[in-house]
Amino acid sequence: MSITTLILGQSGTGKTASLRNLDPSSVALIKATEKPLPFRAAGWSQFTTDAWGKIIQAARQAVANGKEVIVIDDFQYIMANEFMRRSEEKGFEKFTEIARHAWEVINALSALPAHVRVYILSHTQDDDYGRTKIKTIGKMLDEKITLEGLFTTVLRTQVNDGQYQFRTVNNGSDTVKAPMGLFDTDTIDNDLAEVDRLVVDYYGITAPQAQEQAS
Repeated sequence: MSITTLILGQSGTGKTASLRNLDPSSVALIKATEKPLPFRAAGWSQFTTDAWGKIIQAARQAVANGKEVIVIDDFQYIMANEFMRRSEEKGFEKFTEIARHAWEVINALSALPAHVRVYILSHTQDDDYGRTKIKTIGKMLDEKITLEGLFTTVLRTQVNDGQYQFRTVNNGSDTVKAPMGLFDTDTIDNDLAEVDRLVVDYYGITAPQAQEQAS
C-alpha cells in the first residue's frame, strides 16, 4: 500500500510550484490538463490525460519503470472534464459513475507498492457550511463520496506576506489533517521534496533495492 497525500489549494497558491525541488528522475507527473510547469522542467517525466483508466495505467507503468513518486496535478479536472463531456446525458447515473471513477483512481494509486509515495494536487471550494474542501462537481457527487476520507494526510496551501506555505493542521473549517508527529509546526514551506523526505522518514520507507541488499 502506497502513502497517498492530498494537497489542496486555490489556483496560484503554490500547489504545482511545490514540485520544484523534487528529483525528476524519481517522479512521474500525470497532469489532467496540459500546461507548462511554473519552474524549469528539464528532465521531468510528464504525461497528460484526464481519463481515469489511463491515469491508473500510467501510474502503474511509471512504478514498473522505477519511479518512486507519483504526482497527479489538477485532480478536479478528472471529474469536471468527464462531467462536461457527459453534460447532455439525462438522469443522475452519471454522477455516481463520475464519483466511482474518482474513487477508482485514488484506490488504484493507494494500492501501489509500499515504497511509492503519491501526491494528488487539487483545487478547493467552500461548501454551504463555510467549510473548505476539495473541489468536485457539486452536491450530487459529494453525496456519493467524501474524497478526503480516503487520505491520512491532507495539506492546504496558503500565502502569507508573499510566503508560500502548506498548512498541516485543521483550522476548524477545512479538511486539513496529518498523522501525529509527522510535522513539527502548523505551517511549513510549500516544498514537496521536504514533505516527501518527512513522509519517508516517518513511515520508514525503504526502496526495493535497499530491501534486497538488507536481506
